[in-house]
Amino acid sequence: MFTPFKTAILDHHASTPLFDGSVTQTLNRADFDDAEKEISHWDGYAETPLIDLSGLAGRLGIGDLRYKHEGPRFRLGSFKALGGAYAVLRTVQRELSKSIGKLADPVDIRSGLYAEQTKAITVISATDGNHGRSVAWGAAQFHTNCRIYIHAEVSEHRADVMRNLGAEVIRVDGDYDATVAQTRADAEKHGWLIVSDTSWPGYTQPPLDVMAGYGVMAHELVQSYTTPPTHVFLQGGVGGLAAAVTAVFHQEWGHDAPRVVIVEPELAPCLFASARANEATSVEISEETIMAGLSCGEPSELAWSVLADAASDFVTIPENIVGPMVRILANGACGDGPLEAGESGVAGLCAIVAVANQPALQRNLRLDAKSRIVVIGSDGITDPNVYAQIIEGEI
Repeated sequence: MFTPFKTAILDHHASTPLFDGSVTQTLNRADFDDAEKEISHWDGYAETPLIDLSGLAGRLGIGDLRYKHEGPRFRLGSFKALGGAYAVLRTVQRELSKSIGKLADPVDIRSGLYAEQTKAITVISATDGNHGRSVAWGAAQFHTNCRIYIHAEVSEHRADVMRNLGAEVIRVDGDYDATVAQTRADAEKHGWLIVSDTSWPGYTQPPLDVMAGYGVMAHELVQSYTTPPTHVFLQGGVGGLAAAVTAVFHQEWGHDAPRVVIVEPELAPCLFASARANEATSVEISEETIMAGLSCGEPSELAWSVLADAASDFVTIPENIVGPMVRILANGACGDGPLEAGESGVAGLCAIVAVANQPALQRNLRLDAKSRIVVIGSDGITDPNVYAQIIEGEI
């Protein structure tokens, strides 16, 4: 069952956390609290499950292993439902407030009180799929126009989901970073408002809003534990998820917060490269990873400022262990019961299983019978066609 993991060679870079304050200053408690207050009142809000994978933990010699399953989130299939939609609301609120001469109440925006004004607003974003789905859903909830830019490798199913939510979908010839560049050019030309989950010089507020939304998930985790876990394995991407979870954990648990391990595809290791260079560093993506949500070559500078301060370890994983991990969970192979996890959602588990088969790395990360680990199952089945191919062993 674990053969692919035994042969997987993981690249590992260890960092020394600085804890100089940026981990809690970049993303502050008030912003997280505001997001939680708002999102918890949305129709369909429910805390996502924290699943005990005791069977898998036993096979690996780990004390406790929990999986935060984000597949059910607002029926959108991933944690990004929290961030993109909330950032749309905040963006619309700021723009609307300028025209009405006072701070617009989110309740009034949701109700459609200002629909005539908000329909004149267009929000746009680049995506590999899940963030765009959240932005499109948010635009529908808050009565505004939406354009989503996708790259050449994004599946047509993911594009159709966003179209069905009311977004105009534009496919760009290139990778994710090419779509980001196109949104910036079109926003400047037409006066449209970018709602991105990555930041760049001069563009910070919407990415901060996105990460504030992600904090809802992290707060749910904090409330689920009486004693903090020892480790958290977090997906990379541009870094927003990892930064938000890390910041909340440090705000709530201080120096008792878990050791932060960042996991990325070896085909898209921008945070790994940043850790090695000790500064935000982009990488060229020459081949798309199966973990579509993590196919990002340029880190968010805001997110990196948090991770540079607080992350202990950066790990890259090969492609050939992703499909087996999805199938292990789907089949309930370790007695934990079947679990429908997406290809990006299993990144942390892939790293843990592979590390458990490499004694030196296992010692470096201090994974043993005393370890209490939490991973973020960032997505469920966001593309049934891709999931079916994985289950059938075609990918």
